[in-house]
Amino acid sequence: MTSYNDQAGLGSPAGGGQQRANGYQPVGLPELAAVVDRVRANVESVIEGKPEAVRIALTVLLAEGHLLLEDVPGVGKTMLAKALARSLDCTVRRIQFTPDLLPSDVTGTNIYDQQRHDFEFRPGAIFAQVVVGDEINRASPKTQSALLESMEERQVTIDGTSYELPSPFMVVATQNPVEMEGTYPLPEAQRDRFMARISIGYPSPEAELAMLDMHAGASPLEDLQPVAHASDILKLIDLVRTVHIADPVRRYAVDLVGATRTSPELRLGASPRATLHLVRAARAAAALDGRDYVTPDDIQRLAVPVLAHRLMPTAETQLSRRTSEQIVTDLVARLPLPRPQGGPAVRRG
Repeated sequence: MTSYNDQAGLGSPAGGGQQRANGYQPVGLPELAAVVDRVRANVESVIEGKPEAVRIALTVLLAEGHLLLEDVPGVGKTMLAKALARSLDCTVRRIQFTPDLLPSDVTGTNIYDQQRHDFEFRPGAIFAQVVVGDEINRASPKTQSALLESMEERQVTIDGTSYELPSPFMVVATQNPVEMEGTYPLPEAQRDRFMARISIGYPSPEAELAMLDMHAGASPLEDLQPVAHASDILKLIDLVRTVHIADPVRRYAVDLVGATRTSPELRLGASPRATLHLVRAARAAAALDGRDYVTPDDIQRLAVPVLAHRLMPTAETQLSRRTSEQIVTDLVARLPLPRPQGGPAVRRG
């Protein structure tokens, strides 16, 4: 990837050094940056050798998105979700998705109270600030669809009455793409609700040795303590919203998503929601790096986890064993970088 953070018009809002003189305040306040460092260190104390997966999980959290962890069994998908949830001092619920799980188990239902002679709403497991959905593809499509409104609008509607979900709100779901018996693939509308999808992958030999020392006796999750309060996360989210993104970088994100819609290798490209998620995630990634502006590098680095799971390759592409991740990587490599102010478009040599 080409890095040119200091090019005029593509990075800081005032072309670099003038941002302080113009009164533009950076988002990386030391006390709030320390919150992110504490959460990252806390999660990495449980998940060995996967700093990029932890970073993307934090990026999605600060971008007000939802995360889908898709990988083979036993690599730590649920461990990562639980470690992130336990690192935050907020309400946490875990839902084990099974074929007999009902939508009302997720969203809640109205129960008739015989003493009051009236219906009383009993909240479901979705009413938490961090919801861990384990093996989400094992639930029926009807139950999966119960998450659509809550993930997009952060509310639940039961019998015509809407109930607002707490803030911050994040769904961290896991699924196993290998064992397909008794599973229900997530429909396109459900996948599009997830801001990013990542695979943790197998650990390195050194990380696996360290895991044996740490996990052989007891689960380190038992000793994991919260290191950040929900109010801290809300402050960080507010700061992420103020991160500057220049018009050329904004156009670059639109062109990249648009390229997926015209690719002959895809029969379904990314939606406008994907563009919005890509920009939000790029803002959060910039804040994690201590910057108050987005660069094209932020867009490039997040293109695969944010876009790939939303795409549907053609039958010919699938026969050639080309994955959505490879297609997005090629699109990023071919698309010209944004044009600096007063200069030609930047291309890779």
